[in-house]
Amino acid sequence: MNLTAAFATDDGTLFMNRHFGDADFYDIYEITAEDSEFLKRIPNTSEEENEAVHADPLKAHSVAGLLLKEEVNTAVSKVFGPNIKRIRKKFVCVLSGDETIEGAIRTIQKHMAEIEAEWLEGPDRCHLRLAPDPTWKPMKEEAEWNTMN
Repeated sequence: MNLTAAFATDDGTLFMNRHFGDADFYDIYEITAEDSEFLKRIPNTSEEENEAVHADPLKAHSVAGLLLKEEVNTAVSKVFGPNIKRIRKKFVCVLSGDETIEGAIRTIQKHMAEIEAEWLEGPDRCHLRLAPDPTWKPMKEEAEWNTMN
């Protein structure tokens, strides 16, 4: 399975604390067990949710359409709303415990087999909840890094 993941973000570094469908952007990565490659950032141009309809199916359909055009098969976020029941029919939904996209990529790389197995379940798949990799440490702050060299 080629894992093409969309990460819900506002800044390209951190996850945001809103539902997946409310992200400003989706950063798209190709991920293998050994490597990852940033492919592109797409703006979330999905339809605004109808306030009168909680878990608006039109919003879910709009977000899914954006991601399917990019051949995404995995949706990654810290928070999913009730539309996860619709989104997971088209994507493996990964609920990440990581704060950063970089950390989530490393966690995903350690769980490629589980993600592939869930993908093979088809529209009846469940979401996955992945805890952060406790062995991974983010890159040191630039000022701290410069004092080490």
